[in-house]
Amino acid sequence: MKYYIIAGEASGDLHGSNLMKALLQKDPNAEIRFWGGDLMKAQGGTLVKHYRDLAFMGFLEVAMNLRTILNNIKFCKEDIKKDRPDILILIDYPGFNLRIARFAKELGIKVVYYISPQLWAWKEGRVEIIKKYVDEMMVILPFEEEFYQKHDVHSHFVGHPLLDAISSLKEISPEEFKKENGLNEKEIIALLPGSRKQEVEKMLEMMLSVRPYFKNYQFVIAGAPSLPKEFYQKYVDDNVHFVSNRTYDLLRCSKAALVTSGTATLETALLNIPEVVCYRGSKISYAIAKRLVKNIKYISLVNLIMDREVVKELIQTDLNTKNLVEELQKIMEGEKRNQVLEDYHLLREKLGGKGASEKAAEVILNM
Repeated sequence: MKYYIIAGEASGDLHGSNLMKALLQKDPNAEIRFWGGDLMKAQGGTLVKHYRDLAFMGFLEVAMNLRTILNNIKFCKEDIKKDRPDILILIDYPGFNLRIARFAKELGIKVVYYISPQLWAWKEGRVEIIKKYVDEMMVILPFEEEFYQKHDVHSHFVGHPLLDAISSLKEISPEEFKKENGLNEKEIIALLPGSRKQEVEKMLEMMLSVRPYFKNYQFVIAGAPSLPKEFYQKYVDDNVHFVSNRTYDLLRCSKAALVTSGTATLETALLNIPEVVCYRGSKISYAIAKRLVKNIKYISLVNLIMDREVVKELIQTDLNTKNLVEELQKIMEGEKRNQVLEDYHLLREKLGGKGASEKAAEVILNM
């Protein structure tokens, strides 16, 4: 079969790579053409565009890059028309992917959506587009299946693919990791400031402001694959280090983490590392988002899935040095740390175990 997969950001690249691996195991002669990143490229197939050319963050940035986005949509449509795949697989990235879904459906191509857009948080009206142009919805969060059933959209809960990615990790020695990356003997506080330049610059300055209060620890920045190493050099010194493309290894060797909201909050939890979730957008983008998002009490996937506060979220003006220090100290030792780790165990149970990529591949092949 011929597959065409579209993933528009780093997390989509990860999930897309695991799905490709499962598809190729079940359909060894598969032809796969895709938009994604280095992880998907490592599985084979043909990379059409890298997600680093697609990811724009916030309302203002999208507006400023509208011409580029529209050109990408036009190019994608032409490429699909030329390739004529048997099936189109969309991974999150709704602003782009829902436009492509309609186009593909009109060409008579079957459309699968894997990793649902967060329509339960905002733009619920887009469910009607999914109803019309998507043949199969494969969801990865337990409450999403109920959401789509409420809207009469057929959906499968396949489990969360992060459990697949994490369960396949080889054991790691913290001592070896430190040695390989030129780190000292101190315990590590990991900094995950995001994957987009604008976001990283904003978050790193705030995260590093806690340094004077944690002199017995070293801080290590998780570099995003979409940003060059040189970009991070201005933040690095004797006690602030940087590692690239080894975020999971870094987290597994860390005592705690400061994490910008997004998929990384769930990855950190599933790797069993206590965290503080950080978010600060521009005043305009945040004001717009607040008006559009409804009935959502939390911004981190950890708390959304558990439907209660498991990890502390510091948002906008609450994200300041005083609060960061206070919340980070709580999860370094003692009762709060133990409670977070206990809740992480319940979180993994709620996500239904590993095998999401294989289940998703099975659904696709059965179509």
